[in-house]
Amino acid sequence: AASFCLRTLLKNRGVRVNGVRVSSDVPLRRGDEVAYYLSAAQAARTGFAVLFEDDNVIVADKESGVNSEAVFSALSERGEAHFIHRLDRNTAGLLIFAKNAQAAEELLAAFRTRRVTKEYLALVVGTPSPKHAVLTAYLKKDAVRATVRISGRPVGEKIVTEYEVLAPGDTALLKVTLHTGKTHQIRAHLAHIGHPIVGDEKYGDHAFNRAHHATRQRLIAKSLTLHTEGVLAYLAGRTFISAHNF
Repeated sequence: AASFCLRTLLKNRGVRVNGVRVSSDVPLRRGDEVAYYLSAAQAARTGFAVLFEDDNVIVADKESGVNSEAVFSALSERGEAHFIHRLDRNTAGLLIFAKNAQAAEELLAAFRTRRVTKEYLALVVGTPSPKHAVLTAYLKKDAVRATVRISGRPVGEKIVTEYEVLAPGDTALLKVTLHTGKTHQIRAHLAHIGHPIVGDEKYGDHAFNRAHHATRQRLIAKSLTLHTEGVLAYLAGRTFISAHNF
């Protein structure tokens, strides 16, 4: 199935090598950048599209409703893959995977030392004030309810969430930057300040969601900028952007 998919992509000029579209097999050399472009129908069948791939990393753009583990499983069937980070099932957008142990070590270190900039788009209930803020709070997991709780008191792990209002209104479009990356951080933190994400089943405004038939969580992992070193130094400063929008 994978080889058939690749042949179809080549036939439809859906593959680029070093930025150049190709329509037939071409020899690849170490360091070549390969990107494939899946149609909406193909992405719907697999649950994700591959935005970028080379010898070391794969950047996938997943659909809402798809588990990160399902993307990892599909990529593992094609070859070596290493899990680096996760997105919630109902969050669409970018995931990066390593293709070898050296790349995995550097990516994990980059995430741990905050050398990866992650920006999200969120549609929330109401418009936060001020229009831009860097929020600090504390997050504690509730294993029984499979949720997290946010507090202004130093209980649990410290979290830092930055937002900027891009379009105000009864529902507002925000750009959200994660300065820490904890479970459900964006969803719970925005709900804590009174502006939950539209369609969020766990932390959302359930009455609002019902009234507006909002059954899909409006949160997208929109961009990923790497500040990597070592074996991935060549990707330093590279930004990947999800095709998903509201």
